[in-house]
Amino acid sequence: MMIAINKAHFPVTVLGPGQRLAIWFQGCSIGCKGCVSQDTWPADSSREVALADLIDWCRSTTRGALGGVTLSGGEPFDQPEALAALLDELNRWRSEPGVRFDILCYSGYPLAHLRRVHPGILARLDAIIAEPFVENLPVAHVWRGSSNQTLVPLSALGEEVFGPHVLAPAGSLGKRIQMKLEAGRIWYIGIPERGDMDALEAACAEQGVRFASVSWRQ
Repeated sequence: MMIAINKAHFPVTVLGPGQRLAIWFQGCSIGCKGCVSQDTWPADSSREVALADLIDWCRSTTRGALGGVTLSGGEPFDQPEALAALLDELNRWRSEPGVRFDILCYSGYPLAHLRRVHPGILARLDAIIAEPFVENLPVAHVWRGSSNQTLVPLSALGEEVFGPHVLAPAGSLGKRIQMKLEAGRIWYIGIPERGDMDALEAACAEQGVRFASVSWRQ
């Protein structure tokens, strides 16, 4: 099984509680206006990796320190077979003695659509953040980019881990953005407020640092 991914990082601390492994899928057919991850939109076969290799990387990178997994994109549900296979592997992994982590997935599809079309995938998750990003709506709650997006626990573990945060205001958990430097590129991870990325670019330009390309513009 092959899966197209844009990137994967550990630890990520701004897309769910605790130290998380985050995997961004490559390819999105929705293309929400104002998305800060437009580099994940194009379908790109060069981004495909073997699922077994991805799982091996996840295991070796986290080394027992994993609190949760966050799946984003791109649009994970645009690769439903690969997403289901990945979730099966993650669930197999956390069934091992001494292993416990939750699984959160982002989707730009409406929750009603996911429940109708992909109930089997939802059954493999602990929580979903669903609905399209809407640029002219505010950032209202933690881990969500616009106020229409919903955080829905889907399992007992999901209720335990995410239930207390369903209505938590944005910023109530402190840091919302983290930065990683990798292979000469800077990655900004998290949910920025409106205008944050343009302000960052302008501030860097004042210091003589200019971005060759950015993920929030095509």
